[in-house]
Amino acid sequence: MVLKDKYQELVTTATDSGVTNLQIREQEGVLYIDGEAPSGAVKDKLWNVYDKLDPNFLSGDVVMNVNVSSSAPVTKAKVTTERSNLNIRKGPGTDQPVVGKAAHHEIVTVVSQTSDMWWLVRTDDGEEGYSYAQYLTPVEN
Repeated sequence: MVLKDKYQELVTTATDSGVTNLQIREQEGVLYIDGEAPSGAVKDKLWNVYDKLDPNFLSGDVVMNVNVSSSAPVTKAKVTTERSNLNIRKGPGTDQPVVGKAAHHEIVTVVSQTSDMWWLVRTDDGEEGYSYAQYLTPVEN
C-alpha cells in the first residue's frame, strides 16, 4: 500500500478544510503534507485524523508541515514555566519532536486551544507548534 492511499482521509480532510498551497509528496517511505491552514481548528482536525489513522503517530511515515495562516484570529499567553524554556512540538504529544522553544515569561500567540493539555502556539520568531497548556497563562491582547 502506498502512503498516499493509507493517508487518503488526511489528504481529503486537508483539501476539504481549505488548506491552501497544499502539496503532497512521497519520498523515501515518508509522506510529506505541506500547506497553510485557515485556522488553528483546521490544523487540530488534521492532527486528529492523523492520530486516528496512525494511533499515537507510531509509524513515523508522515511529516505534516501545515502552518496556520498569519491572518487567523489569535489570543496571547505568557509562558509560566518555573525556570526553563517551554518546548514547542511538531504535534500534540511528548513523543513529537521539539521544533522550537519559548522562554520563561515570553508572550506567545495562541492559535488554538487544541485540548485541555495542548495548545497550538506561535512565537514572535514564527515558530509554530504545540505546547503543554499547563505552562501557558492567557493574557489580554
